[in-house]
Amino acid sequence: MANENEAFAQWLYTDIVMDHFTNPRNVLLGDETEIAARADGIGIVGSPVCGDMMKIYVGIDKETGRINDLRWKTFGCASAIASTSMLSEIVLENGGMTIEDAFLIRPQDILERLGGLPDRKIHCSVLGDKALRAALRDYLIKTGQENRIPPEPAREVCHCLAVTEADIENAILEHDVRTFEQLQARTKISTGCGQCKDEAIRTFNKILDNYNIAR
Repeated sequence: MANENEAFAQWLYTDIVMDHFTNPRNVLLGDETEIAARADGIGIVGSPVCGDMMKIYVGIDKETGRINDLRWKTFGCASAIASTSMLSEIVLENGGMTIEDAFLIRPQDILERLGGLPDRKIHCSVLGDKALRAALRDYLIKTGQENRIPPEPAREVCHCLAVTEADIENAILEHDVRTFEQLQARTKISTGCGQCKDEAIRTFNKILDNYNIAR
């Protein structure tokens, strides 16, 4: 049975995902109280009641303003573990991201580095970046730098992949997307749980109509 489960997991996930699941980077080990006490910002999203919860602790280099430490802990599936492990690598590589750049990380960036996730698991890639933004907001509020917190994004149409109405409009106007299939290929909208598909199509068609763009 163990061999069958291992073979199934390898078929379901890319080698990169499996590597980050079995050997997660920057995962929180040791005394969580100690790590929380020295963290500059803490972000918590999700709920253990529904099965997924993510905590991220960040450290900020006060001289450079870059993120120099990121530790995380999750109650989630293999996809959530692998996604957050990859997120931590993205944030810390090359000397660490600036706060401004870290706010811009999207689930699509994580998926691309992982080589993709099964459609029904894509929503798991959202937990990490949401917790990261929460941790950065926490740091900026604590240090009286609220003016550096970016405004809330435009209305989210696809919650799994955080695709907004502005993203759809940009795809239409800047990248000549003219079909919903092209929109999905570019933004991955409605490729997670799929519950937003009807609303995504309505929004897509509304924007086309607003600009008198033929389908």
